Amino acid sequence: MQHPTVVSRAEWLEARKELLDKEKALTRLHDHLAAERRKLPWVRIDKTYIFETDSGPATLADLFAGRSQLIIRHFMLGPGWKAGCVGCSFVTDHDQGALVHLTNHDVSFVRVSRAPLAEIQAYNRRMGWKGPWVSSHGSDFNYDFHVAFRKEDGPMFYNYREIEFMGEDQPGLSVFVKDDEGQVFHTYSSFGRGDEGAASSYFYLDLTPKGRQENGPRNNLMDWVKRHDEYETAAASGCCAAE
Repeated sequence: MQHPTVVSRAEWLEARKELLDKEKALTRLHDHLAAERRKLPWVRIDKTYIFETDSGPATLADLFAGRSQLIIRHFMLGPGWKAGCVGCSFVTDHDQGALVHLTNHDVSFVRVSRAPLAEIQAYNRRMGWKGPWVSSHGSDFNYDFHVAFRKEDGPMFYNYREIEFMGEDQPGLSVFVKDDEGQVFHTYSSFGRGDEGAASSYFYLDLTPKGRQENGPRNNLMDWVKRHDEYETAAASGCCAAE
C-alpha cells in the first residue's frame, strides 16, 4: 500500500484539525438534511395491503404493532430464490442491534419481501435474525413502492428516475406514520445507497487507511461482502480469539 507523506506529530495535528473542520461541516449538513426530511409532506395510504406474518394475515396498519411510526426494509428475496440478496443481508446484520432501541422509541421496524412466508422463514432461520419479517406475496405493495418490477412493463421507475430494467427486485427503505385516528401515511422512501448509513461496517472502513477497497468489477459491496455464514473466518477471529 502506497502511503501519504510521513510527518511529525505536530504536523499531523495541524492536518487533522483541518479535516475536523470539514467533518463538523458535514455533521451540521446532515442535521439540516434530517430536519428537511421531517418537513416532507405526507401521502395518505388508502389502498389495503395484506401481508403474511408469523401470526397470520396483517394489514399495513397492523405492522405498526401499537407504535406510531414504522420503517420497512424492502428486502430482496423473491419467490423461489435460494437465498436473500447479499447486500440486503449485509445491512440486515447491522439492523439487528438497533431493533431493541427503535421499538422502545415508538418505531417499529419490519422487513418485507415478495417471497412466500415459508421461504422467508427458512432463510431467516439460516441467518439467525430477530425482528419481524413478513411476506407481500400476491400483493401490489412492492410494486407500488417501486422496489419490484415486471420486465414487460418496460423501464423501471427506481430511485425517482426511469432506468432500464435491472431485475424484478431492488432494495430500499420506506417510512410510515399513523395518526391518532389510525390513518396511515407514507412519509419517506430511500433507495440505492440512500440507506448506506445503516451499515456501520462502512463507517469503520471509512476510518481506515485502505478504506472500503471496493475495487472489483462492480465497484460496490458485491466485490467483497458475503452472507455472514459464508465467510471462511469467524467473527471472533483476531488477537482476542480463543485458542
